[in-house]
Amino acid sequence: MTAPLPLPRLRLIRPTTVEAAIAARADCPQHEFLAGGTDLLVNMRRGLLAPPALIDITGIAELGEMRTTGDRTRIGALVPLARLAEDPVIADRHAALQAAAASIAAPGHRRLGTVGGNLCLQTRCIYFNQSAWWRAANGACLKSGGEVCHVAPEGTRCHAAFSGDLAPALIALDADIEVARPGGRRRVACADLYHEEGRAHLRLAADEIVTAIEVPATATRSGYLKERVRRSFDFPLAGVAIACRIEGERLSALRIGVTGTNSRPLLIDGTDALLGHRVDESLLTAAEKLVAKQVRPMRTTLFPSNHRRSIAAALTRRLLGTLAAPETAAVRGPSTEGP
Repeated sequence: MTAPLPLPRLRLIRPTTVEAAIAARADCPQHEFLAGGTDLLVNMRRGLLAPPALIDITGIAELGEMRTTGDRTRIGALVPLARLAEDPVIADRHAALQAAAASIAAPGHRRLGTVGGNLCLQTRCIYFNQSAWWRAANGACLKSGGEVCHVAPEGTRCHAAFSGDLAPALIALDADIEVARPGGRRRVACADLYHEEGRAHLRLAADEIVTAIEVPATATRSGYLKERVRRSFDFPLAGVAIACRIEGERLSALRIGVTGTNSRPLLIDGTDALLGHRVDESLLTAAEKLVAKQVRPMRTTLFPSNHRRSIAAALTRRLLGTLAAPETAAVRGPSTEGP
């Protein structure tokens, strides 16, 4: 195996305001925003990215702020993942978000990695996330400038998978993403930040940047579970977040977010049909089937696609059953055993 490439010589731009950062990107859309760098710098050293300059946004004070009000929590894009994982207010108000943050990579990564970085994580594939010589020997794929997706050669779409952990939790919690652009800011539901294309999975223009997330403080039980090859730090083969409400022993609200199976994180459709029923074996089986039918894992990892579909379905059953138990208010830890 060849050693990673040294970082090339490049310019470092250090804006102190969101507006200045946007202007720097507008000058050259090939520039990349730099925060924790746990994904970006690794990809650069593998020759997957070669931006002419990095826009270091760590000096923008407003992006590092986190505050709670009576009905919402606002979390800046530069808030470290470790802070989310360790904050007792987040654990109490948004348990799925705390569990997701705590499950990401290793402690060192969580101290450097940021909320915005995890939301904008590059999609991954065994044919793309390789050394330069490996990619050259096997031929460029769609994501690396080639003309074919090695996962689905007959198609025209890149199937690289999104593997961020925060997005499904935020989707389940019905969070909004704040995006800054020239002349103002817009808000978008977390699920609508993405679309199903591995080469360009983010619905962001070149001159837009994620600045914050806003999570409503609703009276739901929530949690996040994931399964991965190496439980100490690996990306999820599949991850499931659920937010639900139980009233009078019956399910009155349910949102399910899934990651690791598609080129975007999913909000599972059809959960309204389960409302008003007790969370028994029949309902758990129905929820499991909803997830199994809607996820679309492809051969983007070393594991068969159907295995990852089964993982997502099994995690859904386990998590919803746990959350619905009378003594359970939240699930605050990542998965520690197979499905």
